[in-house]
Parts: sequence; structure tokens; C-alpha cells
Amino acid sequence: MAGIPAVNKSLYQALQFNVGDPAALIRFVEAEGERRHLIVRDIEMGRAREQAAVDSVSCPADFTPANGLSGDRETATAQSVAECLAREGVEHVTSDRTLPLSFVDELRARNMEIVYDPELGVLDRRQKTAAEIAALREAQRDTESAIRMACETIATSSPGTDGILQHDGDALTSERIREMIDLHLLGMGYETSPSIVAGGACGGDCHERGTGPLRTGEPIIIDVFPRNKTSLYVGDCTRCVVHGEVPPTIMAMHAAIIEAKAAATAATRAGVTGEQVHEATLGAIHSHGFASGLPGEEDPADRIAMTHGTGHGVGLDVHEPPLLDFGGPVLLEGDALTIEPGLYAPAIGGLRVEDMVIVTASGAENLNTLPEGLTWS
Repeated sequence: MAGIPAVNKSLYQALQFNVGDPAALIRFVEAEGERRHLIVRDIEMGRAREQAAVDSVSCPADFTPANGLSGDRETATAQSVAECLAREGVEHVTSDRTLPLSFVDELRARNMEIVYDPELGVLDRRQKTAAEIAALREAQRDTESAIRMACETIATSSPGTDGILQHDGDALTSERIREMIDLHLLGMGYETSPSIVAGGACGGDCHERGTGPLRTGEPIIIDVFPRNKTSLYVGDCTRCVVHGEVPPTIMAMHAAIIEAKAAATAATRAGVTGEQVHEATLGAIHSHGFASGLPGEEDPADRIAMTHGTGHGVGLDVHEPPLLDFGGPVLLEGDALTIEPGLYAPAIGGLRVEDMVIVTASGAENLNTLPEGLTWS
């Protein structure tokens, strides 16, 4: 496995060592066991020897090929990996989905066969350890605190004569709430990505970030997914809020997604497939008279539908395998998943409620504690 551990989270998970320069993990599988060797930039070798989950550490200069090393760090690392393997007499290499083409090219130049293993690194990331689950639990708890702050701020604001919500003398906008979320999480030690604060018609697109004024009587989606700077694990949670009276259609949509989330959670356990969990979600959505899937040309303009899968894996990245959708694979003990049914109407907006769960042999452990309702005052 190779790349930059600070970017390639599969490599980081395998090494348990974070560095912003190119690195390569070579696992020599031999009769007497596995030998793990790390090639990393020379100035990082001391730290790597102390922290990385490997047996030995070297730098590219330790495996300089006959024609020398490139001045480009990634190319030099790839050249040194090929030289290291050649000195070991290696002819066959198995690698994962993240291997850069620069490494593939150097290995092929040495006439080494490269086999792609689609599950290499993936299964290790999916089956979370107790320590990883603890990190996710912390991240989700802190994410919930930001969502509670945002929803309560919106719910306790005052509408102007034009229906635009006011807080501390200024209009509440998607941008302002997003800034409040960022500052809240930065103070708790998180890197923030642009949260979704989508009010009214903006929320009719499930991945619209949201822009402009927030208004009373309209649904507002708050979806927050920050990364803890220390553990590097992420939270991912969504709640919705309506200031003032909740319109009947929004109430009906909310009832459907709450039932769908409960059905999906009840269906989640090791041994079932992600597709089966998604089918449980859709069963509840359809039973309430709502549609699913992307709109077609013949669909009415006022169509209300769930337009995405039920959820996805989460861990070092906010989107990881497996998917809870059609074609979703068998779930494993230790999978960390989001369960997030939603309904969207382009004319009036959308709703989504999202929890994070850990898959067990008998069910799913929910890491969330926030209420699911639309009123927060």
C-alpha cells in the first residue's frame, strides 16, 4: 500500500502513522509470518520507528536504484519500493484500490506481476476495533452538540414581518448558521467541512449546502460531518428543524422518515445485506404513500420522494464502504454505518434524519442521543 497517509486513510489505518509525505507499506508474507516494512521520507524515520505499526523503517535513499532517484518525492518513493522488492527477489505483488499509478509503473518496469485485491484495506477499515468505536462515539457526541446548538438557535429566533428569522438583531441565513457550527466545532478540536444548512426549497436537493435567509414555517436540514483533529475519525449526523407551526405535508414527511429509520435500524445486523436494509427503508417510505428514486420525465412537479440510499459506512472518512443501497454487501460485525432516510420535494424542501450505528451480531448499537423531532424550543 502506498500514498500519503494524511490523505490515503486506508494507508493511515494500516500504519497507524500520520504523515504528509509519500510513504509505502510493504507486507512480506512468508512461511514464518508477516514482516511489515515502511519506506518514508528520511526526516520522518525517527517518528515512524516510534509510532508506526511496522517491524522496520527505511527511507528511499536506502534503496537507490542503479540509475538514481528522482527529485520528485512520490516518484522516488515508488522507485525505492521497486528496488526494495527486486532485492528481495519478489516477482508477485498484491495491492489495493488506492495504489498510485506511479508505483504500478515502477513495479511493472521491473517485470513484477501486480494483482488487485478489491478487499485489501477495505475489510480492515470496515470492522472497527473497540478503540475506533470509542473515537466514533466521541465524534458523534460532539457533532450532536453542534446540531443541537444550530437547531435551538433557529427554533428560538424571531421572525420578521417577511418571515425571515432574526437572531441577535441580524437575519439568520444558511451561511450564518454554518459559521456558528464551524466555530462551535473548531473550539472542540475539529476540522470542519461545509455543513448542510438547507432551508425551504434549497432542501429539495439532498446534497444542496443551502444558501440565503432562513424562514419561519419551512423545513431546515442540518447535516454536520466534522473530523476530530486528534483521532481523525468523523462524526455524521442530521436533524431537521421548523420554526413555528409545522405544515401538514412536512409533518407527514417527517412521520414517514422516522418510521423508515426505525425499520432500517431494526433490519441492521451482521449477515444481512445493505440492500436488505435499504428495502426495509423503502417499505416504510412507500407505505406512507411517498415515492423513491430519481424523478422521471413523466413524474409530477410536486413529487415527494426518497432519492438516495439509506446510508453508508463511516470512519476515517465520512463516506466509506459499505453502502446501504441496492447491491449493498453483507454487513459485518464492527461496521459503522449511517442510517439516514429522507424525503425531498423541490417546491417545498426536504427532511432527513441521520444516526450512526455500529453493527453487532444481533442488531445495531445506536451512537446517537438527540431527539428526532422538528421543534427544538
